[in-house]
Amino acid sequence: MTSNSKSQWKRETLHPALERYPERKEKFTPSSNIEIKRLYTPDPEFDYHEQLGYPGEFPYTRGVQPTMYRGKLWTMRQYAGFASAEESNKRYKYLLKQGTKGLSVAFDLPTQIGYDSDHELAEGEVGRVGVPISSLRDMEVLFDGIPLDEVSTSMTINSTAPILLALYIAVAEQQGVPSEKLRGTVQNDILKEYIARGTYIYPPEHSMRLVTDIFEYCEDNLPKWNTISISGYHIREAGATAAQELAFTVANGLAYVDAAIDRGLDVNTFGAHLSFFFNAHNNFFEEIAKFRAARRLWARLMTERYDVTNPRAMQVRFHTQTGGSTLTAQQMENNVARTTIQALAAVLGGTQSLHTNGKDEAVGLPTEESARTAIRTQQILAHESGVADTVDPLAGSYFVESLTDDIEEQAREILGEVEELGGAVNAVESGYFQREIGKSAYRYQQEVEKGEQIVVGVNKYAEENDPEPDILQIDPEQTQRQIDRLQSVKWERDAERVQTSLEKIRRMADSDENLMPAILEGVKSYATLGEISNVLREVFGEYESANY
Repeated sequence: MTSNSKSQWKRETLHPALERYPERKEKFTPSSNIEIKRLYTPDPEFDYHEQLGYPGEFPYTRGVQPTMYRGKLWTMRQYAGFASAEESNKRYKYLLKQGTKGLSVAFDLPTQIGYDSDHELAEGEVGRVGVPISSLRDMEVLFDGIPLDEVSTSMTINSTAPILLALYIAVAEQQGVPSEKLRGTVQNDILKEYIARGTYIYPPEHSMRLVTDIFEYCEDNLPKWNTISISGYHIREAGATAAQELAFTVANGLAYVDAAIDRGLDVNTFGAHLSFFFNAHNNFFEEIAKFRAARRLWARLMTERYDVTNPRAMQVRFHTQTGGSTLTAQQMENNVARTTIQALAAVLGGTQSLHTNGKDEAVGLPTEESARTAIRTQQILAHESGVADTVDPLAGSYFVESLTDDIEEQAREILGEVEELGGAVNAVESGYFQREIGKSAYRYQQEVEKGEQIVVGVNKYAEENDPEPDILQIDPEQTQRQIDRLQSVKWERDAERVQTSLEKIRRMADSDENLMPAILEGVKSYATLGEISNVLREVFGEYESANY
C-alpha cells in the first residue's frame, strides 16, 4: 500500500526504519550551513516561469543558451604557465594537441605584482607559479606558432592587467591579427585581490580606474573580448562558503558596473562583456545550485537596479575551475575522483568554460601526465557520460530547486550587509570581507579536526608511508635564460623611444585620459612591465593593507 500523506509515511515507514537503522552522525550541511532536509517534496508555491523559465531566457536559471551543450560544448581550458616563455609555449602546444579549445595563462608572482624578472624582489619566484613576462620579447616567445585569431585566451592577471592586455594586442599585431578578431578574457578583477589573494599594487581608487580604462578601451577596439572575469574562485579558495563566494562576487560585480556607469559607459554595452569565474568544490548539489542561483540573481539585479534591456548584459557567462584547496597531498589519486565530481557539478550547473586541476597540484605544478588526465576528464564527461545531451537535466528536482532558492536567498542577505557598509569598495577597506572569510575558514578547519567534515585519506581512511609523488621541477637555467633575455632587450632597444613612452604614460596617469593607448605604445617600444608599473607607482602610490 502506498502512503498518501507525508505524515503517514513518517509514521508507518520512516520511524520504524529509523529505530532499526539510525542515521549517520555526520553533519548534513554543505559549506553554506543550509540544513539539508531528509526528504524534499513538491513546493505548492513553486512558480516555473518566475523561478526557472526557459533556457536562454530571463532569469536564465536554466542556462544562457537555448540548446546549451547540444549546440556547443563548454570551452575546455587548462590553466598553465611555468618556468619560462619557452617551456610554457611547449605546454600550450601540447595541451592544444590533446584537445583543449582555449588557452588559460598563469603568470608568475613578479609579473602579477609589477616586477621584472631581474628585480631583487623577484629572486626565487621567477617562473614558480606561472610564466614570467617582463617585455614584449617574452610575449613573442610565449605565443610563437600559436595563431591568435584561432584560439581564445584567458589571462589570469589583475594589477598589471592593462600591461598584459597591451602585450597581447601587440603580439597579435605582429601576427597580422587585428584587435577586433581577438577572443578571450583578462581577469582584471582587482577587488578580490584586496579580499583574498593580495597581489594588488595601487590603492583601490586608482586600481578601479585601470579596470574601467580596460572596459572603455575594449568597447571601442576589442569587441569580442571579455573585459573582466569577476572572480569568486579565489574568494572560495581563501575559505568562503558557497553562498559567500556568490554574494561577494556579485557585490564586486556591482561595484564594477557602478564604476563603469560613473565613467559614462552604457551598461547595455559594457555589461555584455562582463564574465565571471567560479570555483567548484566537493558538495555536488550545493555547487550546482550555486551556479544556477548565480545566473538568476545577477539577471534580477541587473534589471532591478540598472533597467538593463540587453539580454547579454544580464547574463552570467562563467568559467569554472575545480577546487585547488580541496586537493590533498595524501593519496593523490583521490584527487582525480574529487576533480571529476567537481567538473560534473560545473557542467550540470551550466558553465561556459572549464579547467580541471591536475591530481598533483597540492604539491606542485602539474606534470604532463596529470595535465593529460585532467583534460581527458572533461572529454569523457562531454562525450561518454551523456550529461551534455539535454539542457539543465536536474531542473525540477525538488532538492536542487529548493537549494537554489536557499543559496540565492542567503546570498541576498549577505549582499544586504555589504550595501549597509556602502558597497564592495568600502567593505574591502573596512576589512568586512576578510573577517567573514576568516570566520568561515576557521569553522571549516575546526569541523575537519573534529571529524565532522571527512576528508578521505586525511582524517579518515589515512595510510602510512604514502609514496612520494613525482613533482615537476623548475630548471634554474630557465630562470637565467629569462633574465638574460630581459637584459638583451634592455641593451638592444631604442632607449630614447622607451623614455618618451614612459613619460607619456606618466602624463596620462596624472590626467583623466584612458591609459591603454599610452601603455600599448610603451610595450611596443619594449618598455618593460616593471618600468611601466614603477611609473604608475610613482603617480598612484602603493596600497598597504591593515591587519584585520
